[in-house]
Amino acid sequence: MKIQDNCVVSIHYTLTDEEGAVIDSSSGGEPLNYLAGAGNIIPGLEKELAGCVVGDSKQVTVQPAEGYGEYQPELVQTLPAEMFTGIEKVEVGMEFQAQGPSGEVQFVVVKDVADEGITIDGNHELAGKVLNFDVTVESVREATAEELDHGHVH
Repeated sequence: MKIQDNCVVSIHYTLTDEEGAVIDSSSGGEPLNYLAGAGNIIPGLEKELAGCVVGDSKQVTVQPAEGYGEYQPELVQTLPAEMFTGIEKVEVGMEFQAQGPSGEVQFVVVKDVADEGITIDGNHELAGKVLNFDVTVESVREATAEELDHGHVH
């Protein structure tokens, strides 16, 4: 069976940056399972895996626009410390949920804590980065009605 929309795909992968440093890998663990066509993985990788079959191995380079998006400087802002009331100590690396401009949930990471305020970044940590995947297709099957209804693998 070829990878196409509405099938469940299992892949093993290693993700590296442009310098070859490993960012993430399923090696030694469980494969990544996703529902093809449901937006469960980044678009650039999903597009390149369409049509593959079990046993296929591929090296895929994904540009930021088809990965986690371009880095958006406007998503970095410094806020007054008062906006973090109820939190005993705000530290670099802490993650928070915020409300985006359209009411959507947005995740932000604390980048700096200073007297003039707390700097947060709403960009995904891989935004603006070229991503290199080394992928092997482990299995492909038809999705169940429940998986299609829920939009993800069970």
